[in-house]
Amino acid sequence: MDSLTQIVLGSTVAAAVVPARHQRCALLAGAVLGTLPDLDVIWFNLTGSDVITTVTWHRGPSHSLFVLGGLGWLLWLLLKRFNTPIRDAPKPWLIAIWLALLTHPLLDAFTVYGTQLLWPLQIPSTMWSTIYIIDPLYTLPLLLGVIVAWLKGTYKKPPNTNRWHSKWTARKWLMAGLMISSAYLSWSMVAKFSVNHIATRSLEQMGLANAPRFSTPTAFNTLLWRVIVMAPDGYYIGDRSLIADRGAMHFNFYPSNTEVLKQLSVAPELQRLLWFTHGFVSAHTQQQGNGQQRLIISDLRMGLEPDYFFRYNVASRDTQGSWIAAPSITQMSDTHNHAVMLTWVWHRLWGI
Repeated sequence: MDSLTQIVLGSTVAAAVVPARHQRCALLAGAVLGTLPDLDVIWFNLTGSDVITTVTWHRGPSHSLFVLGGLGWLLWLLLKRFNTPIRDAPKPWLIAIWLALLTHPLLDAFTVYGTQLLWPLQIPSTMWSTIYIIDPLYTLPLLLGVIVAWLKGTYKKPPNTNRWHSKWTARKWLMAGLMISSAYLSWSMVAKFSVNHIATRSLEQMGLANAPRFSTPTAFNTLLWRVIVMAPDGYYIGDRSLIADRGAMHFNFYPSNTEVLKQLSVAPELQRLLWFTHGFVSAHTQQQGNGQQRLIISDLRMGLEPDYFFRYNVASRDTQGSWIAAPSITQMSDTHNHAVMLTWVWHRLWGI
């Protein structure tokens, strides 16, 4: 998810479990810890990592439940030695630190990008893909709760005000925000199940019931969904509006140069990319200015046809007509038209 969402989620869960007198400190600490896992991108930039390393190792070790669980315990041991709120209430603060760190990768796992929750175990990344990477309806309740909780800790209350009752009110705001956002996340799972059920019935009639597929919501909502289904010579895409659509789900077929992709799949960088994308990619040839052809791979999980966020130059064709894997895979420049995408989402959502 986006940084703002991770910050307010970290603040919320941390401040909700510490003593009332520590809540403002926990709001700040939770914000820092909540965004800490995403700082791995700074390491990639400093070390000059190549595209495949950066893309496929982001949400890797820094998002591992094992790594973050151990890191949280070490931070707690270290800070407990000093005159900090952690020494005053060690057990609640250990829970707060763990929650702020661990909710980050768990929330990321609900997106389509892929999160290596169990690194260093060599298993595919987790992508439950029930929520878009930015969704205001998830973020706003958390943000409101954090703002109110912070303001309630700013002003001194009149002497006749019950101090503990006032602090508990701030906690109630935090919990209300967390409950609303969690309910919305739960709804996203219900919506995904509904879309998958409808898609399965249509795919059974097409003879594609067992084909690899995934579903994901479109930008900023959980009411319009895309379903991508892989085929031997291409892929099918269907979209479903939970507001406007009724009846069977319709799919459109798009060809992909799967034969060339199979020939090149022995290249280590390409193998890593295919592992990262779970194989949900398209392959198309593109003519360059010098007349040479190159093979472009698009990550079908993010974006709309044919305008995908992540596209890679993975191979070129020599003068003899043979495909040669690129020495180093490069990412294509972003030509994504966000205005067109959002307009399409809005119109398609309402069936306009």
